[in-house]
Amino acid sequence: MRESGDRRVGEHYLSPINSGEFHEAGIVSRLRHLSVLAVVLLAAFLTALDNSVVHIALPQMREALGLSDADLKWVAAVYPLALASFLLLGGQLTDAMGRRWTLLTGLAVFTAASVGCALSASGVMLVCWRGLQGLGAAFILPSSLAILSHDLPHRARTAGLGATMATLAFALACGPVISGVVTQHLGWEWLFVLNVPLGLSSLLIGYATVPRTSVFRGVGTRRGSTAVPLPVVALSCLSFAAIVYSLIEGPTYGFTAPRVVIAGAVAAAGAVGVFIAMTYRPTPALRTLFAERAFTGGLITQLLWGLGVSGVYFYTSQFLQNGLRLSPTSAGLTFVPVASALLLTAPFVTGLTRRWGDGGVCGGGLLLVALGLLLVALGSLGGDLVDLLPGLVAVGVGSALALPLTTRALESSPGHLSGFAAGLFSATRELSGVFGIAFVGAIVTFVQRASASDGVPPVDAFVSGYQVGLCIAAALAGAGAPVAVWALRRHVCGRECCCRPRASTAGRQD
Repeated sequence: MRESGDRRVGEHYLSPINSGEFHEAGIVSRLRHLSVLAVVLLAAFLTALDNSVVHIALPQMREALGLSDADLKWVAAVYPLALASFLLLGGQLTDAMGRRWTLLTGLAVFTAASVGCALSASGVMLVCWRGLQGLGAAFILPSSLAILSHDLPHRARTAGLGATMATLAFALACGPVISGVVTQHLGWEWLFVLNVPLGLSSLLIGYATVPRTSVFRGVGTRRGSTAVPLPVVALSCLSFAAIVYSLIEGPTYGFTAPRVVIAGAVAAAGAVGVFIAMTYRPTPALRTLFAERAFTGGLITQLLWGLGVSGVYFYTSQFLQNGLRLSPTSAGLTFVPVASALLLTAPFVTGLTRRWGDGGVCGGGLLLVALGLLLVALGSLGGDLVDLLPGLVAVGVGSALALPLTTRALESSPGHLSGFAAGLFSATRELSGVFGIAFVGAIVTFVQRASASDGVPPVDAFVSGYQVGLCIAAALAGAGAPVAVWALRRHVCGRECCCRPRASTAGRQD
């Protein structure tokens, strides 16, 4: 017989003192997990916010720094371009150097670059510091997603991933609102000053709470098994930058100008080099990831969604201020219906996926986004803010319904490739935003100049180009619907668990 003061837990006997220590350790562990989740959410919010926060402030930046139309596109595009270009490197460092080291390094670089942006006195300086911000964010995103997958308890992972995706979407939707209020009442420089205390807080909390032993030591870390060769990454970055340069500078100098032609040739040569390198020396990591239908379909759908929606965000902010003559604050508040619809819809997405399946919900969401963009184009004809609201609400609801696609894509990757998979998926999302700004921008500029040459007033010419851009964006978003259905289709079996991808838990380490 044990003493009466002892009690049994499982097969172990704990004294009252040991029981209290066990309970205290459990509380400390939960607090640590909550702190880790808070760092990840705050870091995700910062990186996503800087993707959309400058759009409303662009007219003020143009006036203060004397920026041209091409300069404005570079200020908006260089951050996601740098972010996308270095995300694969960030994913590899996450797996090789550790999640904690990569996250803290990214936060330090991002915070320092924010100070540089706030102090910029010219367009060149602002573009350079924005690019450095993108480099820091490229370290933050894959490491934070990998931390969610491996440094939190199993039951908290799905909730953490869902919270992160919602945070990213919320930051994208609320960026114009924050930008409008801050720009009008404090100045555009404060958009970057506000990053400093948030970045420092994330850095300190992350240093104290994220586990130090965060290097995955499974079989996938053998040399050459997870990494894309650095020359291939460099060629990809060069090709992406050249394509974006051609699309941004082409409308200004003409697509037959020598500088644009040379950039196009560099882009083509880089793409051919990447194709040859990956064909003759295939990377096991890519073969493993692209064998998963959910991951491949998620990349394609993310690309189509970003091509449409990101370009629309860029030009809608200019339409609201230049076309409807709204103040920065009013223009920012116009995007509140998008954020509100997204947040109100997100809690119901899980129940809808149980009933209709992930593929049906995500496909319907993308079709709703396409419909919303068409409604915004139709509403812009009326010249009244109220006419835009139905379309903006539809875009918010549709974007919320598409969230499971990202979660399922990341869950389908093996644990030893979590950082690389997160980096590749995030790179696709950011590149889609860059190409969306450049591609939709080229269409808007072409139609605008054609209308102006026919004697249409400048404001009306811009609206004409904006409407055509919205229709193209709607077609791109709608094209993602059948891809989402294909990627996430499942057998109707009445049970949720049997329809998950086979690799969703393969190789994971708690």
